[in-house]
Amino acid sequence: MGDPYARKLTNINFFHAKTAVTGRVVVVLDGLLENRGLNLIQPISRAFPHGSIIELIGTAEKNVGPGTVVETIAYIAFVEMTAGGVLLVGDELVWNDTVIGTIAGYDDTHVPNHQNTIVLMKERVSGKGMGMKAGDEIFIKGF
Repeated sequence: MGDPYARKLTNINFFHAKTAVTGRVVVVLDGLLENRGLNLIQPISRAFPHGSIIELIGTAEKNVGPGTVVETIAYIAFVEMTAGGVLLVGDELVWNDTVIGTIAGYDDTHVPNHQNTIVLMKERVSGKGMGMKAGDEIFIKGF
């Protein structure tokens, strides 16, 4: 059968409407790496049930998206989903009433423990560097 994303059979236009996904920061991260080597998978969407954990990792690299490799990163946070749903590439990540970036893709390095979720940021800043706190709310929303 094969992956419909890898075969270019589906795209963002298949998603007509969706709810925002909400979460709560359970761990604030602090760190920058220049050579992380995250291999972003082809799918543009990932489903996360209530209670699941994702790791948010920021980058400011150009041309980042599904199927690319990300080297320069900032560790942001581990987030527990308080309202599950589907994340799409291009969804906005909102913290403290501020859009801190958009979902650029996903890396499977730590699956099934947690999904690395890559955030395209204007400037690469860690969660600690932003002033994020454990317990802060995160909203991830698209159209």
